[in-house]
Amino acid sequence: MTADLAGICRLLGQFTGTDLTRTLSRIEGDIRGMTADNCAGFLEGAGAGQEVLSAAAEMKRLAGQIDVTIHALGILLCLPHILEPGERVESVSLGAGNTGRKFDLETNLRVAEFKFIRWRGGPESIRQNGVFKDYLLLAAEKITKRKYLYLLGTKHALRFLRGGRALSSILSRNVKLQKIFLAEFGDKFRTVGEYYAAQANANAVHIEDVSPWLSELAEELIAEPPVEPV
Repeated sequence: MTADLAGICRLLGQFTGTDLTRTLSRIEGDIRGMTADNCAGFLEGAGAGQEVLSAAAEMKRLAGQIDVTIHALGILLCLPHILEPGERVESVSLGAGNTGRKFDLETNLRVAEFKFIRWRGGPESIRQNGVFKDYLLLAAEKITKRKYLYLLGTKHALRFLRGGRALSSILSRNVKLQKIFLAEFGDKFRTVGEYYAAQANANAVHIEDVSPWLSELAEELIAEPPVEPV
């Protein structure tokens, strides 16, 4: 099924109503006593048709592209704030993964990775693993260009990087990353904080907050300035 988004939403609305939980509760109550004789009529009355299922499947497909779209737009909208006079973009990786390129952004002056995720401050091992991977790969790159890790808010990420989480709990989940780390440092560091302190002292990777530039993504992290009365 290929349809415009408004049409998909309209079809889904025929089934979900304005409150899906309430709608499902009503159907669960009304369905008692349904038989083969009145099944088709009941489903029609509930808005549970094949075309609605098709619309839901199409919506799921479209939703699967949202994260990639946000990543691409986020990088592009950061560029006017990042690029310095005389700096030229050499490559970008806007899709999922790095599409054959080492980094999300490479210019004649810098390489950079971007992470547009909202940290909640609780147990977030998957987000932590992703940030550590990007940081390590940037730090390990043997180039003279400046290295940047751009994040949507730095508070929770820096707390993690300065903290006591065992490196083994991260590296054991990524064989390639583990090989890179052990080849460079062996068993020199035990925790993320120990490793990060050494890298930070060497100014290996600059970590910067992009939330002031992407307030649409960071509404929970920063506040828009008040509008001056006209």
